Amino acid sequence: MPDKRVPDERGRIEFTKEMRKTYKILFPNMAEIHFRILQNVLRAYGYNVELLTNDGQEVVDEGLKYVHNDICYPALLTIGQMISALKSGKYDLDHVALMMSQTGGGCRASNYIFLLRKALKNAGMGQVPVISVNLSGLEKNSGFQITLPLLRRALAALTYGDLLMLLANQTRPYEKNPGETDAHVDRWVQEICAQFLQGKGFQPKAIKAQLGRIVADFETVELLPVRKVKVGIVGEIYAKYSPLANNHLEEFLRSQDCEVNVPGLMGFMLFKVDNRLDDIQLYGGNPLKKFVVQALFNYLRVFETYTLDAVAASKRYHKPASYLEVKEMVRPLVGYGCKMGEGWFLTGEMIELIQSGYENIVCAQPFGCLPNHIVGKGKIRQIREMYPQANIVPIDYDSGATRVNQENRIKLMLSVAREHLHDA
Repeated sequence: MPDKRVPDERGRIEFTKEMRKTYKILFPNMAEIHFRILQNVLRAYGYNVELLTNDGQEVVDEGLKYVHNDICYPALLTIGQMISALKSGKYDLDHVALMMSQTGGGCRASNYIFLLRKALKNAGMGQVPVISVNLSGLEKNSGFQITLPLLRRALAALTYGDLLMLLANQTRPYEKNPGETDAHVDRWVQEICAQFLQGKGFQPKAIKAQLGRIVADFETVELLPVRKVKVGIVGEIYAKYSPLANNHLEEFLRSQDCEVNVPGLMGFMLFKVDNRLDDIQLYGGNPLKKFVVQALFNYLRVFETYTLDAVAASKRYHKPASYLEVKEMVRPLVGYGCKMGEGWFLTGEMIELIQSGYENIVCAQPFGCLPNHIVGKGKIRQIREMYPQANIVPIDYDSGATRVNQENRIKLMLSVAREHLHDA
């Protein structure tokens, strides 16, 4: 019987149906609440998956060993995290696989898969299969398939994750009983995952009803009547969400007595799908493809609307702007053709945060992310001209940047924010 781990002509080892039965699949963490739910979605479909949470300088060091230091920092970190995990001795290297997303767009993230395979080969672990998670038909594996039911549950997981993150961030800084907010989050994550295992909780009507129940539950948390400095976080998607990439930025800001606002993942998903519609509109394309992409965009918009409506029904929580509202906000500053990486949407998120009262913003910029520097750091001056109250600090995250320097720069931004809060 032929060895299923023999690389093809491109050096790729397919993840086969036989492997699905005996292999553990590891994948890097990013947005903690969302990915905890996604992990259980995959488990419900029979995949033995594990979300990696290993952290620290060892991860960076492993990345530097196998990834050139002029590549974007998120590639170095995610590859370093996976290589470090494989070297830990916790896993059978002949029965483990790795999983990464692959966009297929102009961002270098599309090349992470090939960088990871090269790193595995150089580390003497070339037998480990790498699964590409993509909707562009870039790679296929007989042992891992994104089916429509799986996709529906994954999108529901992102919806729940966005709401839980929003509610937690607007509740935790003011809670009377420390730890109560996190307990609510953990309970709902467990409840949602249990529902998914039972084939429930992911249908649109069920999602709409449950989002309302989640908001009502969080409203029972007792709050203190205090004012806090409000800080928004934007940036390249991995550096924006991942504690590994941004040196636990959210945790640091909370330690500085701030309320943190991290825009949800659904807006970014809508942005990426909308980009495909723009391409078809400008350059033409298969009518069937346009129909499918438009249907997906409309489907995501339904989930976004459910989330925003659930928040709007509460007098306690602030409802963020919709994707289409953000798209309109950014019109005076940048064209919609600027869409590599986070594109115009990053600029739009900064404007939306400022208009929502989160004028203090940390823009997380990883080394090597040129689009992020253009639509992030490159737009700060224009944003300040439009919104004089804007207090934005771009922070570079890379293997050579020290955490002390990053946090000191953020503290300077916060000192200005506290002055404004005192004067208001």
